[in-house]
Amino acid sequence: MHKRQLGKTGIEVAPLCFGGNVFGWTIDEKMSFAILDGFREAGFNFIDTADVYSRWVPGNQGGESETIIGKWMKDRKIRNQVVVATKVGMDMGQDKKGLKAEYIKQAVEDSLRRLQTDYIDLYQSHTDDMETPIEETLAAYDELIKEGKVRAIGASNFNANRLKESLHISAKEKFPSYVTLQPKYNLHDREYFEKELEALCLQNGVGVIPYYSLASGFLTGKYRSKEDAKLSARGEKALSYLDERGLKILMALDDISKAHLVKPATIALAWLMQRKCITAPIASATSLEQLKDLTKAAEIKLATVEVEKLDFESRY
Repeated sequence: MHKRQLGKTGIEVAPLCFGGNVFGWTIDEKMSFAILDGFREAGFNFIDTADVYSRWVPGNQGGESETIIGKWMKDRKIRNQVVVATKVGMDMGQDKKGLKAEYIKQAVEDSLRRLQTDYIDLYQSHTDDMETPIEETLAAYDELIKEGKVRAIGASNFNANRLKESLHISAKEKFPSYVTLQPKYNLHDREYFEKELEALCLQNGVGVIPYYSLASGFLTGKYRSKEDAKLSARGEKALSYLDERGLKILMALDDISKAHLVKPATIALAWLMQRKCITAPIASATSLEQLKDLTKAAEIKLATVEVEKLDFESRY
């Protein structure tokens, strides 16, 4: 499988990243292991998680996803064969949040322990922290990289101005630079990213690894009515996409997926993969059957006319 470079790092990843938010939430450890095995066997090597996954589940503390991934890597003895991305900054309770240097140094140790590893390939600021100077955050990351605990850093949920400022400070102060951006981006959610962030990332060689690549499952075609939304835990979020434009996108996906003999989700991911700015969209599965639909996207080459049709029906 053709690998892509993760930003300017030299780290090579397959063109699809598995979203680890489902581990310890909608699938248990046994199924998580089975899906991770299937993902790796299909030729993929990039996994994204966060310290806060899945704190929102009753009884969870956060860190459940990292713990499962760590157990899997240790059991399979394949740490050096996978690229692990995790994040810091979201509220973990007990005032554990933000991007202050002292907290980052504490949080990275917790993530390393749960992941049962001595380094993180990509450590990401999960959300911007307006109360902490950018210099403080980048200096903390600089120390972690020099200590060998982190290989590269990325940003998630940053707006264009703040990302641009961060890149400028990195260059000026000779701090490590954010090499990736993790924005919300898919066929339906296009405007925010494409308006300013896309050009900024292309100009600076920032790799883009979008989340919500399937719009909370809406682009799978599974949710076409309010009744459909009641079918799963994620259905309620998918409802927000159920508008006239959303249905037009689904119709275009239906037509193209039939031509390629695949599911709509496969085409939605293939569209992202073929965009110049994208390194690897993030998507998750809760069954081996769903996983196959995701991994097939790397085999699809959309024709120009198909890309144009998707662009037209999803225009904003």
